[in-house]
Amino acid sequence: MIACEHLSKVFEKRDGRVVALSDVDLHVEEGEFLSILGPSGSGKSTLLMILGGLIRPTSGRVTVGGTSLADLRPAELCAFRARTAGFVFQLFHLVPYLTSVENVLLAAYSARSGSADDRTRAEELLASMGLGERLTHTPGELSAGEKQRVALARALFNDPPLLLADEPTGNLDPERGQLVLDHLARIHEERRTIVLVTHSPEVARAAQRTATLTAGKLTER
Repeated sequence: MIACEHLSKVFEKRDGRVVALSDVDLHVEEGEFLSILGPSGSGKSTLLMILGGLIRPTSGRVTVGGTSLADLRPAELCAFRARTAGFVFQLFHLVPYLTSVENVLLAAYSARSGSADDRTRAEELLASMGLGERLTHTPGELSAGEKQRVALARALFNDPPLLLADEPTGNLDPERGQLVLDHLARIHEERRTIVLVTHSPEVARAAQRTATLTAGKLTER
């Protein structure tokens, strides 16, 4: 599903160069659940954004689902993300003035125009996350755990084969964090590939396999 070869990412800053990733090799099989464990600043989020086509590496090759991301033009990358990868972020990234259903439907507009069928799918996804009574609530009316489950429903809307989760429990207490991990386990049972990055060894253990990222270098545990 994912193959990275000699992947590097260097950010040029006013006060010097920052090496976020250095000669990373990574292979993830289709249907696998991988966690990448590392402290803040280790390059975890950078790696995840490269896998999802949000940023380009400085050097190296990235292939996702048989597609070389380096070969895609910007518009093609947008189409790739819409059909291939769902994203879940630590800070939820929900639009504050939209309801839960409307936030999920944002994923529909990235792939096609909205329709009544899209709204039904959004409602069904939210119900599967235990949010059937929160369809018309805005983010300000939801708990942190509920916001993350809305974000998870949005990530799944286009039925992507790959889910990329960046510290999905980082802003949650242990009980609500475990609920999100339980949903990820259920999603994995649907044969979806998941790559989760985290600073927490406990969260990392939810995956089948764990790799460690330290100062931009990846090692298998």
